[in-house]
Amino acid sequence: MAALEDLLAFNRTTEALGQVMGRLGWDQETMMPPAAAQQRSEEMAALESVLHARRTDPMVGEWLAQARPETDVDRAQVREIARSHARAVKVPADLAAELARLTSVSQGIWAKARAAEDVAAFLPTLKQVVALKREEAAAIADGGNLYDAMLQDYEPGATASEIGALFDRMRPRLVALRDRLASVEMPDALSGTFPEAAQMALGREIAERFSYDFDHGRLDQAVHPFSSGSGADVRITTRVDENEPMGCLYSTIHEVGHATYELHIADELRLTALGQGVSMGVHESQSRIYENQLGRSETFCRFLHGRMTEYFGELSAPGDEIARVINRVETGYIRTEADEVHYNLHVMLRFDLERQLFGGALEVADLEEAWNSRFAADFGMVVDKPSNGVLQDVHWSVGLFGYFPTYALGNVYAGCLNAALRRDVPGVDEALAAGDPGPALAWLRENLQRHGGLRSPRDTIIHATGAEISEAPLLDYLDAKYGALFGV
Repeated sequence: MAALEDLLAFNRTTEALGQVMGRLGWDQETMMPPAAAQQRSEEMAALESVLHARRTDPMVGEWLAQARPETDVDRAQVREIARSHARAVKVPADLAAELARLTSVSQGIWAKARAAEDVAAFLPTLKQVVALKREEAAAIADGGNLYDAMLQDYEPGATASEIGALFDRMRPRLVALRDRLASVEMPDALSGTFPEAAQMALGREIAERFSYDFDHGRLDQAVHPFSSGSGADVRITTRVDENEPMGCLYSTIHEVGHATYELHIADELRLTALGQGVSMGVHESQSRIYENQLGRSETFCRFLHGRMTEYFGELSAPGDEIARVINRVETGYIRTEADEVHYNLHVMLRFDLERQLFGGALEVADLEEAWNSRFAADFGMVVDKPSNGVLQDVHWSVGLFGYFPTYALGNVYAGCLNAALRRDVPGVDEALAAGDPGPALAWLRENLQRHGGLRSPRDTIIHATGAEISEAPLLDYLDAKYGALFGV
């Protein structure tokens, strides 16, 4: 047992240092002085060097060879530490540090380029990021598919060919539903002014209703909403537009889904290899089921209407129309603002462009043209400015290639979970009508969240639902929901 004990103790310190690095990233996005960006990049590179040295320490390999785990939890911990170690030893230390330094600086360059609508100001930096990520992927892949190698950081066990086949199965029904809805006259979006302070106050209330614990977190604003941390400290951000309150409210609910997954992992798994969400696809299943199947349900929308009138006064839509307003379908440029019908089509676009970038069919210099051409083909709209196109997402600036497909995987997983939840828990909609998602959240916590990384992503969903993963529950849910709301 000595080797196992030493391995787990060493890994606990590594996990703690990883949380410190995550906190630096949160600070950079929310509170860091702008002129500190260059120094922060050096700090991130230094800490990444420390983490890389620990993850590649020869003693880790020796302990892994000698460890004799006897419980399911210990076996799972050894499995995850071994996976991390095998990946880390393939990546040169100087490459890991340079990636941390560059992506820290790149994020600020992207933000400025996006604000200035200046693609040319960002492309040289993005070219460097892509070059380093190609180098990293080649080291990890060891002669295999570069994109598959990067996918393992976000969805262990997934392959681009499997995801591509899934998307090919989903696309016809999504497009057919979109086409049916195109003939429907959609209600107008809410109009008026919605003060920042009131939006943030309502956001806090709704976050607490969705079981977010402010003793273990906080709500701030960022350009691109995100959740950060695990264990006892998990922080979320949102954004505010005083002319459009739904972005703030639903970004908050979305990030609460991520945060409560981390907060609800069993205490004994904190700062272990199993103490975080098992994959980004499973993580997205939590944020998306909170946001959509629960938060955008007709019953919760009616409840939300009442709370909004308390904070903002009389709304431009009555309570019996608010679900149609919140779920209105409209072709748009922005993925994070897309309705449930269009959302996965946005993800598919990015997935295909990423595969081309790392398969040799596309270079960074041609990325904007490729994006605009594909967007026009898929959505029938001409991209009017870079912030509505290739510059809209932060992910590529920080090297998160392989991340985007997990958003759609998360929707598929959420569809499976929603079907099982409603099978197992009576009265979900009655509780949501009273503003209480508690019965649904308790089911998610018990069947999925508390287990952290104990099982593989696929087995995590199968364990929770008792069924194989399929896109059918999601597509059936979308057809039923939008059919009921809009009569198609």
